[in-house]
Amino acid sequence: MKVTPTAIPEVLVLEPQVFGDSRGFFFESFNARRFEELTGISANFVQDNHSKSAKGVLRGLHYQIVQPQGKLLRVAAGSLFDVVVDLRKSSPFFGRWVGVELSAENRRQLWVPPGFAHGFVVTSDSAECLYKTTDYWAPEHERTILWSDPALAIDWPLSGQPMLSSKDYKGSLLADAEVFA
Repeated sequence: MKVTPTAIPEVLVLEPQVFGDSRGFFFESFNARRFEELTGISANFVQDNHSKSAKGVLRGLHYQIVQPQGKLLRVAAGSLFDVVVDLRKSSPFFGRWVGVELSAENRRQLWVPPGFAHGFVVTSDSAECLYKTTDYWAPEHERTILWSDPALAIDWPLSGQPMLSSKDYKGSLLADAEVFA
């Protein structure tokens, strides 16, 4: 597995070794021992999630202010543009974002550490996203940063208005949001 830091060094892109032939392919999508060896991160994943979304659906930017979650994401079908925003006030990268294309074709995975907001927009006809989390979903602690906050200036690959949930439509501006110390 190849591990590449992004412009925010704690956010990592992981590319598994894929074994393929005329029958198809095989790759190990997660191995706790190898993950820790390559990243230095000892993650205890407690929940697996699977979402399917249509083209133009934008989910996020979500985080939990209590019980913050680390996430390891990959796409099983389709493609999406994944965005991570640093919400750690003490970080030199506070308020900065990185975006990565994840697809079934490129098989990349993205490590999102606790203390970051996360979201994505679907760029294919539909996409299925699989992700592991290091803490349980706690809706009472979930917060949303507005996807279109001008202070973030995220360059979403959109050809029109995205499809949003009511929660995402009402997200907070970063300047008004609860953030991490």
